[in-house]
Amino acid sequence: FVGKTPARKMAPMHASLAHCPRRASHFGFTLIEVMIAVAIIGILMAVALPSYQSSVRKGRRAEAINAINAVQQAQERSRSSFSTYCDNSHLSTAPTASQCGLNVPANTANGYYSLAISDETGTGYVVTATAAGSQAGDTSCAKLAAKISEGNITYGSGATSVDWADANRCWAK
Repeated sequence: FVGKTPARKMAPMHASLAHCPRRASHFGFTLIEVMIAVAIIGILMAVALPSYQSSVRKGRRAEAINAINAVQQAQERSRSSFSTYCDNSHLSTAPTASQCGLNVPANTANGYYSLAISDETGTGYVVTATAAGSQAGDTSCAKLAAKISEGNITYGSGATSVDWADANRCWAK
């Protein structure tokens, strides 16, 4: 035993831990942690989703405004050759020498709005874009319209009918 120390025996672990398998380290999440995360995501979605959908619908209104502008320009080109503005039946037809035509599609490019012309005379008309498809959920601004009368333009909008007094609600300036 010269120069050597006797090997010590390690003291046994606590009796209750002696039979438990040793845990390496903690990986993953507990069920409670996952449930809390899902609840937080659900609350955020309930708040954010309606706001997001409203912004998307508002952005799609630009398609209706562009289509109404296209009808206005086509009407003025046609009016230079004929004594009255074109009616709704000539919205999508091409003009000829004897008949007016606007050659504008009755539905917007992405199908979010359908167009219609009404109240056409020699001095004015009304062009209305009505929400269609997924844009029909735009309950406050389902209709956008422009009324042309004796060279003056009035804009209107509304949910089910056009309100000419409050155009700023739906027409972005």
